[in-house]
Amino acid sequence: MLRDPDEGSAFVFDLVEHDEPDPDRPPASLGANGTVDVAAPTASDGADLEPATPPAREPGAGWRTVLTAAAVLAIALGTGIASDGVRDAARIERMRDFGGAVEDVSTPLTERWVWDGTVGLADLGWDATEATVLGDVLAFQSGRDLVALDPATGEEAWVVPLGDDPACGPTGVSPEQGMPARSVSVMVCLYGAAADREAVTVRPDGTVSAPRTLNPSDTRRYGPARPGPDGTVLRATRIGPESEVDLGDARCEDTGECSGTIAAGRDIELRAEGAVTGEELWTVTVPFEGAEAWECWNDSWEGQTSGFDGEVHPDGFGGQVTADLVRLYGCGVAAAVTPDGLLLDPESEPGEGHVESLVLGGYAWLDQSGPARTVIYDDDGAVIVDVSSYVRGPGVADGAGPDTLLGTDDIGGRLLAYDADGAPRWDVAAQAPEHSFLAQVGRTAVVTAQGEDDVRGLDVDTGTERWQWDTGAAGDWVLETFTDGRAVLLHLIQADSGIPRMVSLDAASGEILWQESDEAAAARQDVATAEMDENAPAPILVAVDGHLLEVTRTGVRGFG
Repeated sequence: MLRDPDEGSAFVFDLVEHDEPDPDRPPASLGANGTVDVAAPTASDGADLEPATPPAREPGAGWRTVLTAAAVLAIALGTGIASDGVRDAARIERMRDFGGAVEDVSTPLTERWVWDGTVGLADLGWDATEATVLGDVLAFQSGRDLVALDPATGEEAWVVPLGDDPACGPTGVSPEQGMPARSVSVMVCLYGAAADREAVTVRPDGTVSAPRTLNPSDTRRYGPARPGPDGTVLRATRIGPESEVDLGDARCEDTGECSGTIAAGRDIELRAEGAVTGEELWTVTVPFEGAEAWECWNDSWEGQTSGFDGEVHPDGFGGQVTADLVRLYGCGVAAAVTPDGLLLDPESEPGEGHVESLVLGGYAWLDQSGPARTVIYDDDGAVIVDVSSYVRGPGVADGAGPDTLLGTDDIGGRLLAYDADGAPRWDVAAQAPEHSFLAQVGRTAVVTAQGEDDVRGLDVDTGTERWQWDTGAAGDWVLETFTDGRAVLLHLIQADSGIPRMVSLDAASGEILWQESDEAAAARQDVATAEMDENAPAPILVAVDGHLLEVTRTGVRGFG
């Protein structure tokens, strides 16, 4: 069994609950270079699971079962192995709070269960595949229901019927995000016609609050309602008289060509209210920034965009709501607001910046309008440090090594590491101007450089290269990363075919533990995209309570 990175060679027992393997499904077999071929199921494998209402599980119970079993065995087996067992149990417990954590990715993953059905609002004309890690279940809209799946078995933990025109959030699993899904403790669902639209909250055990009817006058005054983070309903609208708008020389043609700049526009007011009480919690004003004509499409806060129509829309704006941030984008606005209502922008005057939430806590504001600069905030929005480089945190982490941030300088010639408080740690030559910090596992930083065909492991203490793995083709890029605290699982998109495949590497050595063959990856893609049109979102992977799931618009599959 794989040892912990950067530790001794003591043998570690891994005790993980798994379903019994299907006797009718051939086992996975390893080929050359750790390639694994899995008998691919057909698109029709697995009937719809009957709705189930088992006793509610305590959030995180799956992980804690593993922890308890490992600790008991450690005591029973004696001092030497006990220390390894306790360390292994501590690793599992430590990773429960990190997105992208899976019980074991060191051995080939095989399909354990299938749930067939609509994920998202495909039957209502939406193209998004979105879901939420709600406590220890995967929750998603399926038509006009909110469905929760047990990640270990695929059984429906509960189903909450919704009314017409439902919208639930925040969502945390989307092909556009690329970051691991964060677990939330509550979701908000809105449903019903505009005149009598209602809001409810839903907890991980399926408990639903009493419906609250939204006041139509609030919609007229504060803007349309959307589900928000932490049990809130969000509203946003442009404020101020329309006479403040000055299109300047901004123009768009029917051909799709736009030119010129909007001289003045209206600010946006973002408001949060309690979903259950309706009480106003906070309001923040986002100032209008200068805008080019091509930025001013017919975007809508309600999530419906008609696209380019040959006109300049000075009031157009949209939003993306996750558990960590509310992002506003559109004509004259590019802003991020925390769930507590803090606008993350260090400039007294509006500037062009990009905000990311950090896996290890806090936020990073990256200046995109001038010299390299990043402002790091803590969870409460207080500024920790302001550094002269473009800094990002790891995509996933196991929490074992020192918290690490990586950045590049203005010209991309240097790769720099910082402590969580912004203190410089090391400075080495960069492989390329831009790097993706895929994971930090123990004292290894797993990175890849834009445009390169390799993944590298760096010593987080010194920046020294520990290992290098060639992806096999230039242009392959990593869509998602997961870890069990010892190995990293890369979900790669192959540049030549567009087909995703899984590769597992030892985080300490870079050794290939296993990887999907081209045939197995293509078969998995065929099953995942069956009955989906060519414009449907790509299949995505998500970790839920230590289990790895694949989510598509037409169903969910569990691997183990």
